[in-house]
Amino acid sequence: MEAILQLIGRLHPLVVHLPIGFIMAALLLQWYDRKNKEWSNIIGVLFQWAFVFATIACISGYLLYKGEGYSFETVKIHLWMGIFTAIFSLLMYLRLATSPKIIFIRRVPVVLFSFSLLFLISFTGHLGGNITHGSDYLIEPLPNNIKSLLGVGPEVYEMPTLEEENWEAAILYSDLVQPILNNRCVSCHNAKKEKGELRLEEANGILKGGEDGLVIEPNEPEKSSLYARMILPLDHEDHMPPKDKDQPSKEELDIIKIWIANGNPFDKSIGEMGLKKESVQAFFPKAKDDTYPDVEVAEIPQDTIASLKKKGFHVERISKESNFIKISCINKPSFSDQDFDLLSSVKDQVVYLDLGGTRITEAIFEKISTLPHLTILKLDNTAVSGENIETLEKLGYLKNLNLMGTNFEEVHLQKLKRFKKLQIVYLFNTPIKRPDHVDGPKEGELFIDYGGYDLPKIATDSIVY
Repeated sequence: MEAILQLIGRLHPLVVHLPIGFIMAALLLQWYDRKNKEWSNIIGVLFQWAFVFATIACISGYLLYKGEGYSFETVKIHLWMGIFTAIFSLLMYLRLATSPKIIFIRRVPVVLFSFSLLFLISFTGHLGGNITHGSDYLIEPLPNNIKSLLGVGPEVYEMPTLEEENWEAAILYSDLVQPILNNRCVSCHNAKKEKGELRLEEANGILKGGEDGLVIEPNEPEKSSLYARMILPLDHEDHMPPKDKDQPSKEELDIIKIWIANGNPFDKSIGEMGLKKESVQAFFPKAKDDTYPDVEVAEIPQDTIASLKKKGFHVERISKESNFIKISCINKPSFSDQDFDLLSSVKDQVVYLDLGGTRITEAIFEKISTLPHLTILKLDNTAVSGENIETLEKLGYLKNLNLMGTNFEEVHLQKLKRFKKLQIVYLFNTPIKRPDHVDGPKEGELFIDYGGYDLPKIATDSIVY
């Protein structure tokens, strides 16, 4: 019986559209017939059917609320508005299709009923949409700055981080476990939407568990559904969070496991629990990557990227957060000096350029110098000798230059030492001979990597398989 009731409840999204259709059709016919008033009986019948299906929708909606774990606070206004919609549909039917014997029905203007019904189905539908899709469903595509301007910015939980200086003093639950649950689980298991009668936004809800019982078995993470369901295969019906949601990382899963394996304390610090630094190291702030310029550039249109790829270039962004790109000619060995003009539309965004193994000559230097943010340049295995390479001194962000396998001549080496930010130059397999002694890299100084290193033999080198 319970399964049948749950099935009826899940039919609510289908059933609920029927009374809406009948009401809208009746209201439109009523407006169309406002002068002749010839279709009152037909319109009344439409409101009668609207009442019948609105009642069914209310019943199925109530069963959905009971069976799917929604809190009453979340659905109560939507439910009452649905009931009022059914009642007003009945009143409209009585007002139009019969000779009303109830005095107040006879006295109420039809237009008042009409506007009331229009308001009711609009507001009830809006509340229903908020429940199923979230209150920000309509505005979700808007940029966050516009949402903030409208005062409806999304509730965003910060991913957990620990300060490396005092990581032992951090509380494992409040500083790591709860933020992970907030990001991965709380959207479905909270005070407003108790899926499975489970709330995970605070300690009491976690300890209480849900409709299937406790979600934590102290010291036994594999037997605790809070953790065990997270590590099920993604296509398993019991896997949580659902596969269409963002999934926890391996490091986040490890933290949940460690917390449960150590008795799931809510107030103990990482140091008090005797955990090793390695177990939480993934949550230390990542060092900022300062390889590329810290400047903003415009995003490249997708059709421009598609056009470059069609011409044989490999194009990729350096990260999701940046509009800078890498360009490689790995699949375009025929690239020559004249082809450089194909990159003119993205010159501000190129920070990594690989022209290795192409047909370029010294004339390319003047063209490359027009890339204002170029940071890494690969010219290996080309015919360049270094003539006019001083032109690249204009590149204020150039840090890495690969000239391996070229005809680069020693006479031009001093020119490179004048480059402001150049940090390393690769000269292996060039006419320049490797000095007998080469100092290691020093901060603030240009390092010339001549290659040709002799690696000491180790025991495994002599193993015969």
